[in-house]
Amino acid sequence: MDSTYKRHLITAALPYANGAVHIGHLAGVYIPADVYSRYLRMRGRDVRFICGSDEHGVPITIKARQQNCTPQEIVDKYHLIIKDSFERLGISFDIYSRTSSQIHHKTASDFFRKLYEEGKFIEKESEQYYDEEAKHFLADRYITGTCPKCFAENAYGDQCEKCGSTLSPTELINPKSTLSGNTPVMKKTSHWYLPLDQYEPWLKEWILEGHKEWKVNVYGQCKSWIDGGLQPRAVSRDLDWGVPVPVKGAEGKVLYVWFDAPIGYISNTIELMPNDWELWWKNEETKLVHFIGKDNIVFHCIVFPAMLKAHGDGYILPENVPANEFLNLEGNKISTSRNWAVWLHEYLDEFPGQEDVLRYVLCANAPETKDNDFTWKDFQTRNNSELVGIFGNFVNRAVVLTHKYFEGEVPAPVKNESLDEETLAQIPQIKKNIEDSLENYRFRDALKEAMNLARLGNKYLTETEPWKVIKTDIERVASILNVSLQICANLAIAFEPFMPHTTKKLRYILNMKSSQWEEFGLESILHPGHKINEARLLFDKIEDAAIEFQIAKLEATKEMNQESSQTEASATASSEKLTVKQELAPLKDECTYDEFMKMDIRTATVLEAERVPKTDKLLKLTIDTGLDTRTIVSGIAEYYSPEEMVGKQICILANLAPRKIKGIESNGMILMAKEENGKMRIITPEERLGNGSCIS
Repeated sequence: MDSTYKRHLITAALPYANGAVHIGHLAGVYIPADVYSRYLRMRGRDVRFICGSDEHGVPITIKARQQNCTPQEIVDKYHLIIKDSFERLGISFDIYSRTSSQIHHKTASDFFRKLYEEGKFIEKESEQYYDEEAKHFLADRYITGTCPKCFAENAYGDQCEKCGSTLSPTELINPKSTLSGNTPVMKKTSHWYLPLDQYEPWLKEWILEGHKEWKVNVYGQCKSWIDGGLQPRAVSRDLDWGVPVPVKGAEGKVLYVWFDAPIGYISNTIELMPNDWELWWKNEETKLVHFIGKDNIVFHCIVFPAMLKAHGDGYILPENVPANEFLNLEGNKISTSRNWAVWLHEYLDEFPGQEDVLRYVLCANAPETKDNDFTWKDFQTRNNSELVGIFGNFVNRAVVLTHKYFEGEVPAPVKNESLDEETLAQIPQIKKNIEDSLENYRFRDALKEAMNLARLGNKYLTETEPWKVIKTDIERVASILNVSLQICANLAIAFEPFMPHTTKKLRYILNMKSSQWEEFGLESILHPGHKINEARLLFDKIEDAAIEFQIAKLEATKEMNQESSQTEASATASSEKLTVKQELAPLKDECTYDEFMKMDIRTATVLEAERVPKTDKLLKLTIDTGLDTRTIVSGIAEYYSPEEMVGKQICILANLAPRKIKGIESNGMILMAKEENGKMRIITPEERLGNGSCIS
């Protein structure tokens, strides 16, 4: 345990208050953050767990226009839904506030004003789309048009949701304003920018040299951004919803949400501890850890630290940012706009009393190192086989037999055998494994070790068979049940960070007043003569009907999305016929089957990506092939940015003879497809496969 810190400040990404929380948010951010916070508290650490709703930005205003109400009404509605859902799931925030609060507006305004008065910003004039009828500058999401890459209609000015490409508004074909439906015009506007390029040398030293222990995906994305050269980033925008820019001449401008939101961690801490908040933000004995998803890595590792550095005044920087990858749903990317999600508030209503089942499954299947997939069948199997069949079954048998043979009192271990000592001796090592995993942000491994303790108990009880031994040797049964109950007590401690509702029920059954981490691993937590309560089931079996209902909901969503996609496809096809003349490349010379079989084509995942200096088209990729880690130089820089490549699964020709490109040895080739318009696209598996999977 790191004893150099007196305090631990834990933040979880502020959920956006234009919709409810779904399982992707939980698996990526909130469950691991809660597990970590609960564990630290159990170790006696001084912890503050900070979060709140992110209530500013364009998506809020769009939602308000769609529902013909005010942005405040939107955020009020979803803030309550989100906060209530977190409470019901057992997320143990010390505060869950919001960025529309007066405290936040003051904190964010003061933060901006200090940087402004000290000359830390630069002011630049640029041209942006403007709706002449609505008399409004258009943020990216207020502009739609045809995607220039896949020709899908209704792509946004920042992203095409069909192909996933990152866009800028000026790239759209036939752009339209969502406010009036008219074609927007370009108009000059001025904004303030944080010159990230000025902080690049410091960021290189702080991150690339000082935090090599960070997760591969986090470190790799930061390195890619820094190596590619940082650019000034706007901190204001033309909008009527948000924190007003607190300087003269800035009417109609608000703080850009990416600048505004992370300051919410500070303002929420001030709201929680108005008198000593600085002890948590400006003291080197405080350890700051941000829990986020991979789409927020740049903001928390580069932008927010640069903001704190620019501000000065003693602000501490994050010691770690253990970002997770994405969770998919039934093989498809979770999409809020297409309602392809499992919403937390709906789950809690439809599976009452089974909050911890979701916590368990999402932690056991957490996307810590790669994108993972949630399926309802796996959810059912893990509950019925692991929670009911192993954990719950062991506890129930131990408690029922204790009441049956010893009237509910913990018997004395009067006749121990070597198996008893061997079994109990494994618990301290399991405890150590859990601690090592949690302190290094490997929550999936930690949970697996906790379940191994339940497996140990189940195996011990099955091997000793006290229900048979009772016929001839009650003293031996006393020892067996004493050992079994000690394992039950250890389970109440081991699972407390992961499944608080379950351990509360287990502590009641065992008549334990609390779960003390320092007792974990002791051979005698429950002393002889201690009275335990009657058995009650910790978990209920989930029947097929409940799972079929959830799958049917998703199928209905899929059908609706397909109908919508068919409409879009018809429009897209018409657009393609008008704009693209199909000219396919002719077939190449015939090759033999044996010649084809010489090619070793495999899947791989990109770990790091950076531009090759003094070139426009080349990216240097570090990839994991499952067999090794190697470098490939590929001419894809005009189609993909380095940050888009990190974490992407690709197909490679693995046995291509190495060759040097711009002085870099390239070992392999990425499989690409050339579209009719000349653009190149990477070939990726439809479903994520294990690295090194052969393609034939």
